[in-house]
Amino acid sequence: MAAEDTPTPTQHVWTRLYPAGVGEASAIHDESTAHAWNDRVEAYPDQTAVTYRGRTFTTTDIDREAEALATGFLARGLQKSSIVGVYLQNVPQFAVALLAAWKIGVVPLVLNPMYRGRELRALVDDSAASAIICDEADLDQVRETLTGSSLTWVLTTDDDEYDRDPADFTGNIQTADLSGNTQAAAAAHPGNTLTQAAAHDAGITVDSWGGFLAAHRTEAFAGRADAPNHRTDLLPGLDDAALLTYTSGTTGPAKGAVGTHRNVLAVARSYGAWMNLGEGDVMLAIAPLFHITGAVACAATSLIFPITLDFIGRVNANKIVTAIRDDKVTVTIGSITVYNALLEHETATSDDLMSIRCLYSGGAPVPPATVERFRNRFGHYIHNIYGMTETASAVIGVPPNTEAPVDPATDTLAVGVPFPGLEARIVDVADGTVVTDATAGELELRGPQITPGYLGRPEADEAAFDDGWLRTGDVGVMDDAGWIYLVDRIKDQINASGYKVWPREVEDVLYEHPAVLEAAVVGQPDDYRGETVVAYVSLRAGQSASADELIAFAKERLAAYKYPRIVHVMSDLPKTHTGKIQRRLLRDSGRETTAEN
Repeated sequence: MAAEDTPTPTQHVWTRLYPAGVGEASAIHDESTAHAWNDRVEAYPDQTAVTYRGRTFTTTDIDREAEALATGFLARGLQKSSIVGVYLQNVPQFAVALLAAWKIGVVPLVLNPMYRGRELRALVDDSAASAIICDEADLDQVRETLTGSSLTWVLTTDDDEYDRDPADFTGNIQTADLSGNTQAAAAAHPGNTLTQAAAHDAGITVDSWGGFLAAHRTEAFAGRADAPNHRTDLLPGLDDAALLTYTSGTTGPAKGAVGTHRNVLAVARSYGAWMNLGEGDVMLAIAPLFHITGAVACAATSLIFPITLDFIGRVNANKIVTAIRDDKVTVTIGSITVYNALLEHETATSDDLMSIRCLYSGGAPVPPATVERFRNRFGHYIHNIYGMTETASAVIGVPPNTEAPVDPATDTLAVGVPFPGLEARIVDVADGTVVTDATAGELELRGPQITPGYLGRPEADEAAFDDGWLRTGDVGVMDDAGWIYLVDRIKDQINASGYKVWPREVEDVLYEHPAVLEAAVVGQPDDYRGETVVAYVSLRAGQSASADELIAFAKERLAAYKYPRIVHVMSDLPKTHTGKIQRRLLRDSGRETTAEN
């Protein structure tokens, strides 16, 4: 190694792989996300910040909307650290709501709009959110589900809101009482620094977005220095909460991870620098903004960097292809299921993706075979990226214009190298000692991106953190260059006849079969082996493959204890709202079938 290539004692080995201009430290120069946005508006007042259905909105346009909404928040009694649910699809209102909340220190609680009944009520009760922004079509079920909760106010909107001329808004705030006798969630969470909703019995007030913002646009926003009612206590600080995002709850009750402004900015600044975002870039909002990846890696990053955030509402392959082609999209991030959908698109070609300069995929494993298929068809390499709810999304990624190596022992594609400011280590699952010889262990992370903890869950904090290191629950390997390979989730390991089998390794082999679109491997109880390897697959359109054929295919490429003894061919595999295949549901269905037999 040349002398100039030798890292200094303060450097991590992986920094040698960083894109040009990206330093080792996390570059947080802002006092909060609100300060970062305000600085952008001042520097680029006429720059296009958002596009939606062919309409463009400048930073000044979006800022005016955010200030009006923030003024309305204050009028409705929200204050610093109050929690407001954002229960929307990927529409411009989502970005406006984030900015409005950040301007006055309110904390957005991002909520999956597909949640219904008990799922939605559990998160509102746990957070004690006092307000929610939802689609008008969801108002009735919100009323049915959340009457009697901590909720005091609902703001409704719809997908067509920013297709209408603001001059059409009446400016009259329409309100209604939904419950008449609503009881508050009175118990505060121990150690929770967020403001819990106060007790109320006046019911739930409902406003409509257009009229509500039109009325409050006429008022001076108290957060502006030149406002006659200026307040200096509104803007948050780095260690104030900026986002509340709940884990998926696949291993127990969902937990609310508190993301501070420091966390959000550490990720957004690093990710934006990683991709060298600048004027002329267009980020397509594919990842759901109600998920941590969409909220931070997509939305927050796009709002604080001088680029355009392109909204297309509920995503599908046709919308994605059209937006990339017509809006000259340059970058995006989405789950591997999105790229699979593009591969299944009948007419899309590389010409449709000519404007793209960088594609990222996170949230679910990326099989090497899928990456190669995509490149062969569209001419673009899919870069891996890794993050968690607890890390405010993307913290490990493959540098642009770089191909991730494949681990020779497991054929697993590297997820990348740690972003600036992040420390990463592998520890032995059994005794917690640090592993340094490129063997598998649990991935642990530490840095400014990591949540300070869960909302009101000290026992969960104790289980998740080890002297400041976040226990990810992911089994990984780190090589000598600093590349990190994720083998699997600890809880998904299969024990077949005393041998350890990681589902990812088997899945990656199945993905090599030309007919396989998606694959999931689980362990199923077996009287002889303890557990046996079972695969669930869906096939590509127009392709066919029998279970026996797939078993034989895997048997040729895997050790005898690893190949699946049973393969189920399905029309589609169950997924979460972010595109992750739900192994747990497949595992449980297999056990039920076994029990019945």
